[in-house]
Amino acid sequence: MHSRGEGTRVLITGARGFVGPYVMDALRRICGTDVALFPTAKDAVNDPALGPVLALDITDRASIEDALFRCDPTHVIHLAGIAAPAAASADPDAAWHVNVHGTLNLARAILEKAPRCCLLNVGSGLIYGDSAKAGQPLDEHSLVAPLDDYSVTKSAADLALGAMARRGLKCVRFRPFNHSGAGQTDAYVLSAFAQQIARIEQGLAEPVMMVGNLDAERDFLDVRDVADAYALAVKKSDVLEPGCIINIASGTSRRVGDLLQQLLSLSRVKITAEVDPARYRPSDLPRVVGNADRARQILGWAPRYSIEQTLAAILDDHRARLAHH
Repeated sequence: MHSRGEGTRVLITGARGFVGPYVMDALRRICGTDVALFPTAKDAVNDPALGPVLALDITDRASIEDALFRCDPTHVIHLAGIAAPAAASADPDAAWHVNVHGTLNLARAILEKAPRCCLLNVGSGLIYGDSAKAGQPLDEHSLVAPLDDYSVTKSAADLALGAMARRGLKCVRFRPFNHSGAGQTDAYVLSAFAQQIARIEQGLAEPVMMVGNLDAERDFLDVRDVADAYALAVKKSDVLEPGCIINIASGTSRRVGDLLQQLLSLSRVKITAEVDPARYRPSDLPRVVGNADRARQILGWAPRYSIEQTLAAILDDHRARLAHH
C-alpha cells in the first residue's frame, strides 16, 4: 500500500443509502474538516448530496481491492447491504450473498491488503431476536438468536468478523436498533406513517390511515444519533478492542401506536387510523429494547435528539418530497 500521510481517511460502503449522508456529516463534525471521505456505491456516480461516489461492489473482490488501493483508507464504515427485512425475506439467497459473503469479501481484502485499516461493521440489534422475549434490555452479552432471513444474515456476518478479529482484523461490530429520519423509505414503519399523513394533507388520499399491529414496542433512535456513534468510533478506534461489539440504542421502548398518535398530532388535517386485517401480523417480539451503556462508556456517546424531533423531521421530509413532485 502506498502511504499518504497519517490523516484519517474513511471509505464508506453503501454511501448512497439512507444512513450514508448522515455518516459523512457526522464524520466532518466529529473528526474535523480535514478528514478525507470516500463515499462508494455499487456504481460510480456524481451524487448531488455526496459529490463524486466511487464504484465498489462488495460482492466483487477485485472491485474491493481496487477501491482499497485507490483510497488507502485508515477506516472503512460498512453500510452496504440488503437493509430491509422484507427485502431479505423476499430473496434470502441475495441476502446471504450480499450481507454475509459481501461482508467477508470486504473483511478478507482489508486483512490481506490493508491490515492497518479498521473495519466498522454496521450490523443490527435485530440479531438478538428471541432473546428479547425475556423482556430485559438487550446488552452485548445477550444471546444472538435471530428470527428471520435478515437478522440471520446480519448475525452470520457479525460472528464471522468476531472470528477474523482473532486472526488480526481490526474491526468494531455495531448493533444498532431501529433508526429513522428524513430520507428513509416507506419500508420502515415511521416513514410509512409519515408518507401517508403527508399524502392525506395534500388531498392525495382519504383521511383514513390503514395500519397493522400497533401494539409492538420498539427502541427507536434518530439516524443522526446513530451516525454520531460511528464517527465517534472512527475517532477512538485506536483504543477499541479488535472485534468489540457495541449496541446503539435509546434504552427506551416505545409502542408503535403511541408514535403514530404523536405523528397524527403533527398533522394539518384530521386523520383517523383503522387497523387493516390484511396488514395485521401478531408480533413475534412484543417488546424490543436495547442497552447502550457500553457505547456511553467507551465512545462517550448519548442520543442528542428527542423522539419528537425525529418524528417532526420525518414528516417534514415527506411533505417536502410531495411538494417537489
